[in-house]
Amino acid sequence: MQHRTFGKTGLNVSTLGFGLMRLPLNSGESADIDEERAIPLVRDAIDSGVTFLDTAYGYHGGASERLAAKILKDGYREKVTLMTKLPSYLVESEADFDRLLNEQMEKLEVDHIDVYLLHALNRERWDTVSALGVTDFLDRAVADGRIGATGFSFHDDLSVFKEIVDAYDWSACLIQLNFMDWNYQAGVEGLRYAAEKGMGVAVMEPLRGGKLAGRVPEDILQIWNRMHPEWTPAEWAFRWVCNFPEVSVVLSGMGNREEVHENIDTFSAALPNALGEEELALIDEVRNVYLERMRVGCTECGYCTPCPQGVAIPSIFGLYNDVSMYGDRENSERSYKNMLRDGKAFPSCVDCGSCVEACPQAIPVVDMLREAHREMAGECE
Repeated sequence: MQHRTFGKTGLNVSTLGFGLMRLPLNSGESADIDEERAIPLVRDAIDSGVTFLDTAYGYHGGASERLAAKILKDGYREKVTLMTKLPSYLVESEADFDRLLNEQMEKLEVDHIDVYLLHALNRERWDTVSALGVTDFLDRAVADGRIGATGFSFHDDLSVFKEIVDAYDWSACLIQLNFMDWNYQAGVEGLRYAAEKGMGVAVMEPLRGGKLAGRVPEDILQIWNRMHPEWTPAEWAFRWVCNFPEVSVVLSGMGNREEVHENIDTFSAALPNALGEEELALIDEVRNVYLERMRVGCTECGYCTPCPQGVAIPSIFGLYNDVSMYGDRENSERSYKNMLRDGKAFPSCVDCGSCVEACPQAIPVVDMLREAHREMAGECE
């Protein structure tokens, strides 16, 4: 297994990290983890060289950290770097910082968390937690030994990312990155910006939630097979992320032993700066074919938001594109059904035109919302 240094922390970590958010279940309930399968699965990965575990307060409906505690018994705690995340979305007062951290340590049954992130920061959440003194809290928690490295996971645009990076002496961050989302949120520029500050950078969604490795269209498979036909689409996607020397660890949610060992084989060979010009050009070609399937050229800039009626315009377009680009109809329709229930879908639109006027891409927003509704809900109005 390949290892890299996790930025200024000095931690030596396996490039493949195990994300404890998509574990096998007993039922359809997220919190109903099948422990008889999950614990041996994760321990098998550790025994095979994976030394980085990632969890969070809210994963699996709050059950992930408790499962992590069971995984880490019998000497496994000493074999891994453990990362979890403060639920910044639940913070309402300064006292919540210590309360939540102490609760997480109790659930994990540890006296020390190696890497502690503020979870899912965006502009609003950063403003909230910073006003409540989160950096002072982090300093205290480091000083009293409860946490080691400090960091944040991120979901907003690049300018917000750079502002947060510059606001504190962070040790780590977690960003979304894959060959389709190279310029999305923090993106490659944010990756390099953080690495220049000495931060260890962990990557989530390297397969775009599995979309780049699931039902891959035949024409895209033919492109992949022109070079290294023994590589799967997942391996191509992983190798693209690992090609960046600034990446410290790549998180993967693995649900069975076959996935674990396929990924271990891939990450054992996925070295930084290992892809040549022809291989990178092939990845660009695949990206362009996917982009040709896009129905709506929405960049998720957010200029159309907030919609006066609460319609989640960029999210709807993202789901619509997932259907056309990746064939991800089941997940898109389920998510859109939830938007319908919450009044955030097309039927709430009153055709006021404010979104059309605001869109810098000149998208006929209302018409495309109607089209997306027809596709994902099977009706026009």
